[in-house]
Order: sequence, then structure tokens, then C-alpha cells
Amino acid sequence: MSMLKRKRIGDLLVESGLINDQQLRYALEEKSTDEKLGDFLIKEEFLTEQQLIKVLEIQLGIPYVHLNQFTIDLELVQLVPKELAKRHQIMPYRREKNRLFVAMADPMDFFAIEELRMATGCQIEPSITTKEELYRTITKYFDLNDSVEAAMSNFNVNDLAKDTDITDEDSPMVHLVNQIIAAGVAQRASDIHLDPHETEVKVRYRVDGILRTERTLPKHMQSVVTARIKIMGNLNITENRVPQDGRINSVINFNQVDIRVSTLPTIYGEKVVMRLLDLNSTLNDISQLGFTKSNLEKFKKMIKQPNGMVLITGPTGSGKSSTLYAALTELNSDDVNIITVEDPVEYQVKGINQIQVNEDVGLTFASGLRSILRQDPDIVMIGEIRDLETAQISIRASLTGHLVVSTLHTNSAMESIARLNDMGVEPFLVSSSVIGVVAQRLVRRICTSCTEQHPPTDREKELFLARGLTVEFIQRGKGCPVCDNTGYRGRMAIHEVLLVDEQIKQFILQRASVSETRAYLRKNDMKMLLDDGLQKVKEGLTTTEEVFRVATLD
Repeated sequence: MSMLKRKRIGDLLVESGLINDQQLRYALEEKSTDEKLGDFLIKEEFLTEQQLIKVLEIQLGIPYVHLNQFTIDLELVQLVPKELAKRHQIMPYRREKNRLFVAMADPMDFFAIEELRMATGCQIEPSITTKEELYRTITKYFDLNDSVEAAMSNFNVNDLAKDTDITDEDSPMVHLVNQIIAAGVAQRASDIHLDPHETEVKVRYRVDGILRTERTLPKHMQSVVTARIKIMGNLNITENRVPQDGRINSVINFNQVDIRVSTLPTIYGEKVVMRLLDLNSTLNDISQLGFTKSNLEKFKKMIKQPNGMVLITGPTGSGKSSTLYAALTELNSDDVNIITVEDPVEYQVKGINQIQVNEDVGLTFASGLRSILRQDPDIVMIGEIRDLETAQISIRASLTGHLVVSTLHTNSAMESIARLNDMGVEPFLVSSSVIGVVAQRLVRRICTSCTEQHPPTDREKELFLARGLTVEFIQRGKGCPVCDNTGYRGRMAIHEVLLVDEQIKQFILQRASVSETRAYLRKNDMKMLLDDGLQKVKEGLTTTEEVFRVATLD
């Protein structure tokens, strides 16, 4: 039956013109015995998962379902054994009398269907959906719901929390916190928020920059869940009146995930935010950051200078850290000494000496930077320039033969210069030290699985013409299971890159206004944030709505 099944899928794909006979023969010879043909073809990039789904849907009449459009009854979830659902990646979503409708990544896995029929006593009606949506839904309904139910049944409103509730690895509360984190990883969340309210605690996930509520927990579980997270992050569980910061190292589905934990006292208890840093997905290649060809050349020119200061600016969560680490990775070699001072150290990079700021013992950005300069560095990275003292030492370091890379919180590249002046740095020091500034924002990418062409609106045509661009079509995501019906999947950066030339130095010395500097840059064809964003809209990578969410008309 197994060979018949493989042959059948292979024949369907050849008949549909997605692969040829040679590719099919190669796949059947090279794949391992327990690997599905479709999975192998997708891995080898002979076809996409969406193409495979479409063939099965059209040729075999197997319906394609969007699981996120269903409110799945918990009775259905209890009907299917958890171990079976996870082993075969099967998710029940509807029941009509004796017919059980299930979503599968491989609806031709007859052994799995037969095993499910025997376990449930129902006639199985298979449907097809994407692996990622299955994984996300199974994690949510089987793991997270089970953990919440177990925690609620084991911990009543009048109970006092015991030490074992938060320390024993087999405790329901410990399982619950693990599943909240695992569900965040499954959804590609960058942050998990536990928001306390008067009568409940909301669990919210930030996915591709947008925050959404996943579920609510009863209020009486708040203190135990918070205590467990504090234990994991080595925080003081008896202190709930002041903010605390910690770190958790965890392995979720064989991926190492580094988690930064922050607690903040509010009127309804401590709010906890966990930032998920997937150590396997760190952007180490600056060519993957979304720079246009000309901007990438400018940026490389900046960071290859032997001395001077390079600033990366933007608000919190605009991807500055990724750009900083990618720049350091580009510069990292055996013949240079790179030292960083960070708060906190987000990613640990091999071959780079990283220092964690610790203000409790007097190790600030400024004091750390002073010590660094006695360590014979070639390149210095300062996590953030927050005050005059740090700015002055950074500039002094850049003027004495070091390349200094740092971040500032400003809205545009030009405003970074004004920010340093506002801090109290003399214009002559700024003009002689700063060699370039990169301003960036993150916009959501259009989902490639459901992208559609649309004619631009009149307003969009006007905007493009005003920036010297013309556009025939605009791409938009229709919404599909891959992108959770948002039309977007993943994020990319838009940039403006300012190389400080002699004229800009004169503007800095004369304390010229931002508008005067901007006029000169526009005359010299510098692409502002909005220009870069609209260029990426034209290329079909994002939408005008996304660009205007993060950039304004200047």
C-alpha cells in the first residue's frame, strides 16, 4: 500500500506538470524509507507545499480547510487520543453524527486514518491543510488547553500555592508555563505578554509586530504562573513591588530559545513580558537584512572604515539589534578585537567579547566603555547611547583609531545628529566622528502563498508619482492558513542610509536645520524611509498600508 500511495502521488504531480519523470525517479531513490514523497520534494524545492495541496485538492477531491476559521469543540479534542494526533499530525475540527472530519498534512496516509477510525469508532473524513497550521492548532488545543485544564483542576481558588507547584517539573503549573512558551514559539511570536486585569489574566502574543490575545487565565492562577516564570528567570519571587529583568534558556521542539523576562508592577499585579530570541534564526548575513543594492554598498562602506562612528537608529522593536549583530558578524575575524557593551546581551556571538551592563555594581555603558578602551579593541559596539557621558566617550574612542557602532532612539537619520547636539555634544566633535547613520523600521512581508495583484488606487498613484515612481500593480495578501488569514508573513526592514560627506559636515558645524539638510540630501538622490518602503511595495514585497504604519511623509 505504501508503494502504491507514493506512486499515486508521484503520478499526480507528473500529470499536473509540477515535476518531471526524472525528478520523481530521483526522489524515490534518494528519500529515506520513512520519509513521505511530498515532504522530500518540498525539501528539495521541486515544488511548494501549496502546490502539493492544490494537486491533492483538485485531483482527488480532498477539501482544503482553514483550521483558524473553526471554533473547535473541546469534546472533539478529547475524542482523539493526544498521542495519536501528535504522532500523525491529525486535527479533528467537526463532527456530524458518526462522521468525524479531520485535517491532515497527508490525507493519503491510510494507516493513520484506519488507526483513528479504530480509536474513535467514527467514519473518518480527511481534509488537507498546511503542516504549520496543524502544528499551531495541535499545540493550542491539545497541549495548551490540556495544561490549562490540568492546572485549573489541581489548583483551586482557595488553595495556597505550594513550593512544588512552581519547582516540580511534573507539576501542572510548570507544564502550563512551558506550553504558553511553546505556543508562542509555534506561532513565531517575538513577545509573550501576561497582562493582569481585575478579574482575569490575558495571554497575548506579538506576531510580526502585531499583538493579539490568545487566551485568558483565571485571576487566581496569576501569582503562581508569575512565580514559576520568575523561578525560570532566576528572579526574586518575594519581590513584587519593583520591576525585575531576567533570562531563561530553554529548548522548545529541539530549538534552543533564549528568553528575556521583564516584570512590571501594575495596579492589578505584575505584568510579565517574555521576549523570545530564537538562536537558530539570528540574522548573521547583512545581505539578508532587506537593504537595496545601493544602500547595502553604502552600509558596507561605513562599517569597513578603520575608525569613526556608525549609528543605527529607530524606535524599540525596529530591528536595530539584528542590523548591529549582522554588521559585527561581517567584521568578525581572527585579526580584529571586537568588544561590546550591551544591556542586555541579546545574542551570544562566537569570537566577540560581550559585556553585560550591571548598574547594581556600577558597570554602566560609560564605565564599561572606559574599561574597553584599555583592552586594545579595534571595533567597539555600544548597545545604546543614552546619555552625554556615553556619547562623549564613544566619540573620543572613534577619534582615536576605533570603529564604534551603536544605536540611538530617533525617528530619522538626520535627527540622530540633532539628538547628539541636544545631549550636549559639540558640533565639531559630531562632524569629525560620525561617518554614517542608518535609520530603519520593520514592515510586514506579503504572504507569498496568497499574494494577489491589484490595480493601485488613485491615492497610491499620487504618492508614487510624488516620489518619482510609477506603479502598474500593487500586491496584497488575500489571507490563507499559512499567514493565519492576515495576508502577511514575516517581516523585513526599510532603511534610509546617510553617508556623512563634506557638505553634511558643514551643515553639522553650522547647526543647520533638519529641513535644510533633508533638501540637500533629496537633491543628491538619497532615499528616505518612505522612498525605500514604496520601492519595496513596487517590488511586491509589502503594502503601502504597512509602509505608512511606520514612515511618514516628509
